[in-house]
Amino acid sequence: MALRNIRTIGDEILRKRCREVDVINDRIKTLANDMIETMYSEDGVGLAAPQVGILKRIFVVDVYDDYGPRVFINPEIIETEGEQIDMEGCLSIPGEQSEVTRPNKVKVKALNLEGKEFVLEAEGLLARAICHENDHLNGVLFVDYSK
Repeated sequence: MALRNIRTIGDEILRKRCREVDVINDRIKTLANDMIETMYSEDGVGLAAPQVGILKRIFVVDVYDDYGPRVFINPEIIETEGEQIDMEGCLSIPGEQSEVTRPNKVKVKALNLEGKEFVLEAEGLLARAICHENDHLNGVLFVDYSK
């Protein structure tokens, strides 16, 4: 595993829509593991592939619960419920935070590193992190929601 360089605001890759992952091979598995290591080294709770310069639909999240890091490949948010307002920051926008409104609950469908589809229902911080990272895959940053 290796640490990847995190792209910061102003880098045009952060504004591009990512392509689906066609095949989960060793390169994708290495990318996911590198992203997890990079996320931990920066004390983040999530990291999306475009943040490390890769235009693929993959992100990792760890909200430091009993489950450890989660990998989402080709994620699709299929349901949302409620609302929560809280401060957000981003590893690609160092030193900046603002209030962002997100769903309180989400249901997301994705593939894991073995290529198996899973559906996860999340709420609170995990739901917020999933929405934040999923936005990265579509070229959206949290500052786009700032008032």
